[in-house]
Order: sequence, then C-alpha cells, then structure tokens
Amino acid sequence: MKVIDAHIHFSDIKSFRDTGREYSRVDYSGKGLQKEMEEANISLAIGMGVAETTDQEFPDRHVRTPMMLDLEEELPPRVALCPGVNPDHLNQSDLDRLEKELKKAEVVGIKIYLGYYPHYAYDRIYQSVYDLAAAYSVPVVLHTGDTYSERGLLKYSHPLTLDELAVTRRDVNFVMAHFGDPWVLTGAEVVYKNRNMFADLSGWLVGTKKQLDARLVDNHFDHVRHALTYCDHYEKLLFGSDWPLVPIQAYADFIAAFIPGAHMENVFYKNAVNVFPKIEEML
Repeated sequence: MKVIDAHIHFSDIKSFRDTGREYSRVDYSGKGLQKEMEEANISLAIGMGVAETTDQEFPDRHVRTPMMLDLEEELPPRVALCPGVNPDHLNQSDLDRLEKELKKAEVVGIKIYLGYYPHYAYDRIYQSVYDLAAAYSVPVVLHTGDTYSERGLLKYSHPLTLDELAVTRRDVNFVMAHFGDPWVLTGAEVVYKNRNMFADLSGWLVGTKKQLDARLVDNHFDHVRHALTYCDHYEKLLFGSDWPLVPIQAYADFIAAFIPGAHMENVFYKNAVNVFPKIEEML
C-alpha cells in the first residue's frame, strides 16, 4: 500500500536533533529520512516548517514568517512543505514572503503553532493568513494538544478552540494536528461537527519501535480508540508520523492497529490527496 506521511519535520531544531539521537534513535538527516521513506513505502512526506535562532529555542518569537525546512540546503526528494507562521511577524512584508512561497509547487499548506505562541486559532492576528490560504486553496495545519515545550500554553492549543474557527472560516480547510491529544474526544467532536475540519494522527508518542509496541498492549490509548470510533469519519483522518519523534515504519504499524481495514487506504493515502490538493502534482 502506498503511504503519504502528512506530518514530518525537517528543520534545524535542537530538540529534534536531541530526540532523534536520544529517544527515537533515528538518523535526523536527509539521508536518514529517505531511507525511512523507502522502507515505509512513503510516496510523499509533508514537512511542517519551524525555526529557531541561536538566541532562543522554539517557540522563538524572533524568527520571521515564513518558517521553512532548513535542516539541509536542499529538500530531499518527495518532500512537500507547509511553511510555519510566527504571529509576532505578520506584517505586510512577512505576508508577501508567505504568499511568494505559496506560489511554489512544493508548498502545499500553512502551519500554525497553537500553544507555542499565545494566540487562539480564531484570533484576529491570524485572519490574514487564512485569507491567503483561501486565495491559494491550501489547508492550514494547526498544532493542537500537548506542546513539545514546557513554555507552551495549553489553553491556546485545546481542540475546542478550533470549533469557532471552523464555523467562522468555512472558506478554508483545516487540519487538527495530533487530533488534539490528550483531548481527543473533544477533537473528535470538532472534526465530526465541521465539514472543513480534518485531523492528522501524528505525534502521540516519542520513542522507538519497542516503546510503541509496548503501548499497544496496555490501556494507555483507550482514549484514542474511544475518540476514533466516536468520530467515525475515517475519510477525514490522515496518517502522519511527526518524524523524527518516532521511526516512520514503526509509527505506521502503530497507527494501523487503530484503523479498521476498510478505511486503511483512505487514512494512509487518499485523504491526504483530498486535503492537500497540490500534492497530486508531486505524486
């Protein structure tokens, strides 16, 4: 089965390097990514742009919009991009740079880091970004749930806050990254209720294949099983690994354990093509 990984990282971020080396044991490099994509039969991976300066680790309030995939000078083959947005840098020149990126074939969406930056998804500060997404017919991916930094503020990343956004901006499709974990039942309701809200299933664990497999035999993910069956909209769910937090193949096997066989191809491939229409040109 062909697979699209709808959520990876390929940016020069210290915590990603440390995680790959110390926890997930992956080779966080272009060579390492290509090897894992081949092993997992990944037709395309979508990278979420993020950046940090030497003065401050992410979330860095000094970096300019758009944040890109800057781990290496060139993107590996078969990698698309959702540039990241820093709400503290959204003046006209920032928006012009973001629009310039959206005209490129490999730029297939936009990423907003709720919780890392202290603004709700529906706040006025992001409306110009949504205007661009609507104009270029690309989705906006929104971080939800737990933050990978203790400096994040969870009230801004709670999935319930996306309901108001989905209602007020019906002209844009949104992807709820991580399904709002640990508030996945709330996330499921927001996806179920709103025709323009989708979710990726990335980032639920950090670690190796051994650690992923161990979580399938305890009750740690009962909340996820409940949320997926409650939502019952497998045509709106996308596979994503959040690499380098986990090995791609190991996480694909982990997610497959939660998905009914009849919906496997949709979750692992077809839904991403539907939500990110520009990627069809890259397949």
